[in-house]
Amino acid sequence: MAEVQNAIYRAGLRANPVDVALITERYLDVEHTVACTVADRDGRIVGFQSVKRAWPGNPYDVPAGWGIIGTHIHPDAGRSGIGRRLFDISLSVAKAAGLRHIDASIGADSVGALAYYSAMGFTPYREGDGVIIPHRFDL
Repeated sequence: MAEVQNAIYRAGLRANPVDVALITERYLDVEHTVACTVADRDGRIVGFQSVKRAWPGNPYDVPAGWGIIGTHIHPDAGRSGIGRRLFDISLSVAKAAGLRHIDASIGADSVGALAYYSAMGFTPYREGDGVIIPHRFDL
């Protein structure tokens, strides 16, 4: 998972590299995690999607109880249907967890992410800070 995010960083699509400790803290050892699903190709992780339940004071200013989603696809594996397959799983898990809304806080300059989340049915729902555009999906 760290290599996926670091490949995104090397492609100029992420601000900072990550290490395994950060991945573990952010996606695997989080009390608010609903699911973290990985996609692999030939035994190598090529993407993952995380769904968390928003908590009071979260860094995205998402209402408590909503879902927060993050999608990370290795640049070499983009546009191959991985994101859609991951979202199908995340959507099923989010429904089972009783989530009614999912937020995707998307970088305003992230053309690929904006297109992906739009294709999945997310729409802007509130003013961002100019750097992030909050989108939502209603279950």
